[in-house]
Amino acid sequence: MKTSSNLWEYRLQSEDSGHKYLSILLHKFHFSAKLLQRLKQGERVWVNGQFTYLTARGKEGDLLSIQLVSDEEANLQGEDLPLDILYEDDYLLAVNKPVGQVVHPNRRYPEHTLANAVTGHWERKGENRLYRPIHRIDRNTSGVVVIAKNQFAHQQLAWQLERGHIHKRYLGFVEGVVPEDEGTIDDPIGFAPNSFIKRQIHPDGMTARTHFRVLRRYSCATFLEFILETGRTHQIRVHCEGFGHPLIGDDLYSGTKTLLDRHALHSSMYAFLHPSSGLPMVIRAPFPEDLRLLVIKLRDFVATTQE
Repeated sequence: MKTSSNLWEYRLQSEDSGHKYLSILLHKFHFSAKLLQRLKQGERVWVNGQFTYLTARGKEGDLLSIQLVSDEEANLQGEDLPLDILYEDDYLLAVNKPVGQVVHPNRRYPEHTLANAVTGHWERKGENRLYRPIHRIDRNTSGVVVIAKNQFAHQQLAWQLERGHIHKRYLGFVEGVVPEDEGTIDDPIGFAPNSFIKRQIHPDGMTARTHFRVLRRYSCATFLEFILETGRTHQIRVHCEGFGHPLIGDDLYSGTKTLLDRHALHSSMYAFLHPSSGLPMVIRAPFPEDLRLLVIKLRDFVATTQE
C-alpha cells in the first residue's frame, strides 16, 4: 500500500483476484459505505492508470488507486489561537489541549475552542478541512486530542476506536491512599437524575471498564495510571468517585479543590495504527505545569506531616 497527500494506492495480491474492488475496500481496508458512496461521485477510482467502477473485479498485480478528497468547506470559524501541535501529516493532527478549552463549540462555549484553533491553523496553511476529532476530553482535562484531516482518516480511526484497537492512557491524582497496586473498575454508567451533565454508576447504564495502576502513593493522595477499555463521558471521574477515591479538584464528583482548581486528569498517550500506512503510532503529551506543581504540594504535605 502506498499513499501521498491525496492518493491511496494498493497492488492487489493473489487472494484479491476475482473480488470486486468495492469488496476489497470494504472488507480488507474497512472503507465505510459512506466514503465508498462518495468515491462513486466523479472519476476517483483507477486501476493501472485507467478509470474503473468499484463493481469491477480485480486480479493479482492490479494497481488500485483512490483519489481522496482533501479540500472541503470548513464547518467552523477559524481563530488565531495558540495550538500545541504534537504531530501533523496529511491525514492527522494531534495536539496537546490545554486546561480550560473545550474540544468543540457548544451553547456555553461558542468560540475560543480547540475546533476554532485547529480550523484557524489550517486556514493559515491554505487548507480547507472539516474539523473531525476522533475523541473528546473534558474542558478541564489536559492532553492528547487526535483530529482526522479527511473523511478517509476519520472513518479508519473510528473503525479502530469502535473495536478497541486504540489505546488511551490517562494520568490522574485521586484523594486518599488506594491500597490495591492495580485493578479494574467494571461499573456501567448512566445519567445522574435531573442533570444533562453529571453521570453516575447505574445498573442500567452503558458498559464502562477502566483499568488502573498505582504509580505513587502520598500521605493523602495516590498517583494513578488509567487505561480505558471503553470511552464513556466522564468515565474516569465517575469510576474514581464510585470506588471512594475522587479525582483531586473534581468538585462535580465529590472531590475538593484545596490542592488544585481543576480535576487532576491528563490524557498522556494515544496509540493506534496510522490510517494510511497502517504503521503503529504513539502520541504523547508532556505532563502539564499545574500537575507538576501539585506533585510538589503533595511532597511538601508529606514532609510537613512527618515533622
